[in-house]
Amino acid sequence: MTRLLARWPLALLVLAPLAACASTESDPNKIPEPVKAAEGAGSAPDATADATPEATADATPDAKPAPQAANAEEVKLHSGRASEPGAEECQPVRTPEMVTRVGGDMEAKVEIRGGRFRFGPSQIESPLPAGYPEPTPPGAIDIKRYPTVRRAEYVSSGNAGMGMNMGFFPLFNHIKDNDIAMTSPVEMDYRGMFEPGTGKQAPTESTSWTMSFLYRTKDLAPTGKDGKVVITDRPELMVLSIGMNGPYGTGVVEKGLQKLNAWLAEHPEWKVAGDPRAFHYNGPYISNRVKWSEVQLPVVRAVAAAAAPSGGQAAK
Repeated sequence: MTRLLARWPLALLVLAPLAACASTESDPNKIPEPVKAAEGAGSAPDATADATPEATADATPDAKPAPQAANAEEVKLHSGRASEPGAEECQPVRTPEMVTRVGGDMEAKVEIRGGRFRFGPSQIESPLPAGYPEPTPPGAIDIKRYPTVRRAEYVSSGNAGMGMNMGFFPLFNHIKDNDIAMTSPVEMDYRGMFEPGTGKQAPTESTSWTMSFLYRTKDLAPTGKDGKVVITDRPELMVLSIGMNGPYGTGVVEKGLQKLNAWLAEHPEWKVAGDPRAFHYNGPYISNRVKWSEVQLPVVRAVAAAAAPSGGQAAK
């Protein structure tokens, strides 16, 4: 996707049908189990298993790999301008100090190969915002600490699946007009859509959602409004997160939330501290079976939650 976004006029022509055809799935029973890393073993570095030729269009072997760094200090931070060389490089960074494995597949490990985060046939093609923790592999459950991030938000209500298409172009036009390179993930925040404690879909009258594109660095554009898009800084956050495979939509969120709530029921030392959200790491041209996402719940330790003021601020 980043190669398309670097060529704005062409990108508008190409991404229009892609966004319009992006499929979403609301039935959690149709979400596949995570694809194990072993299934991707032995594949070419830029191949996507079980994908159509269209799905591998952005995984060409002539792509210039980004630095395979062990920590943030070894990566030269890119400005995040789409017009500058290196905007397409993922610059993956290990962040063990920000991620703690607590459940699910305890042996699942994300790899850095060919300048990308990978887990079996799943991969992330675009760079994460500066300072963001590494992704959680499908099937694993992590507690993660997220730094503050500047993001462009599109807020609406109603069907969130349709909203993923409706919110895309206002956000895309915002980053295009401001020379901002695309990052991963696209974030979806949900309010009043899932039943607390179970994660089952139970929309209320006040259901709403927010779709966000993330800035790689804060200095790309100021906070404020750009038409229907609001640019704001998301504060630091601690979350319980599960990695997922499968088509994007409320189905994958429900399935992930059910697993997260089951974990929380067995760990009363942690409490939910905010609304659920989902991270979508791939574009619509990637096979649904290997699409990589995360489903997250903001959390705090129970003692800290009792002592701290309300508002969902993460525990330190």
